[in-house]
Amino acid sequence: MSISGLRNSTRSTVRRITTIIRLERELASLELQQKLQQLGLGAGLLGLAAFIGLIALVFLIVTITALLALVLPWWASLLIVTIVLFLLAGGLGWFGVQSVKKGSPPVPEQAIAEAKRTRAVLRP
Repeated sequence: MSISGLRNSTRSTVRRITTIIRLERELASLELQQKLQQLGLGAGLLGLAAFIGLIALVFLIVTITALLALVLPWWASLLIVTIVLFLLAGGLGWFGVQSVKKGSPPVPEQAIAEAKRTRAVLRP
């Protein structure tokens, strides 16, 4: 094979590789767009489900209040349900604060300790 034939073959190979890279980049871009659309749709549906679930929870609380009102005056049933909701909110808030305290500060203490022990072993 002559030098000019080798150059033409090299140019052809470079063009083919460039085309392949460009096509792969386009494929990746299209795939990413599709995945982002699916993620957006999923997030929207989850948000709607959460909203409907919140409405259902409100209806459940109203139903419980109405059931209590069958045996108690309305004001008493409303007071009981309100107190239970405040106690529930307070308990959840307390557990949330405890969880935040356990996770603060967000430093990987065990990994740092292990790295220090490893360094101590490896140093002469």
